[in-house]
Amino acid sequence: MSFDARTLGRVVRRWWYAPLLQLPQGRARDSIEADVARWYTVVGLDVAPQHALLALLAAYPEFRTLFYYRLRRAGAAPALAAVVAAWLYPGERTLHLACADIGPGLFIQHGFATIVAARRVGANCWINQQVTVGFSRPDARPTIGDGVTIYAGAKVLGEVTVGDGAVVGANAVVLHDVPPGCTAVGVPARILPPKPADGSGGAQPEAREPSP
Repeated sequence: MSFDARTLGRVVRRWWYAPLLQLPQGRARDSIEADVARWYTVVGLDVAPQHALLALLAAYPEFRTLFYYRLRRAGAAPALAAVVAAWLYPGERTLHLACADIGPGLFIQHGFATIVAARRVGANCWINQQVTVGFSRPDARPTIGDGVTIYAGAKVLGEVTVGDGAVVGANAVVLHDVPPGCTAVGVPARILPPKPADGSGGAQPEAREPSP
């Protein structure tokens, strides 16, 4: 049986990262499973679902960062395991998830130079690279609803709420609330009303990345 270089590299990477499957997940298990299901769909993994966690850990440093975030909030044993694992198997070093509560199913596309320091991030959100979700003072942090998409280079700052299903456009600077289903664009951001509910807008991106 012969392997091309890409296939061999994939096999070696998965062998290297396989020990991460042994880390205790504690109470983070359900959130991790939701993350895996979301990423599996978005990136179009060409592996069986039971192998998706390993494939994601091996191929996506931003997923490893999210995985360690979950473990650090899942009890003493998972948190300690995450500290050691992050040293041996680093995630995306410029992705910082400094948030008390991130809902399940978060997808992070690329994720470099990104900081998420929200009060809360809801379920099934999508965050691109070079995004800042940050505070104007320590007690003034954004709240991000469910199903929110934040595109590359955007900034969401201060005590603002981005409602469920809202979209923050690329490079937008959000300083005020974004109502559910609306789109924020520009600097400073202005609010565009929801698109018609006929399937022509409002949904999160469906673009897939090449499988690892």
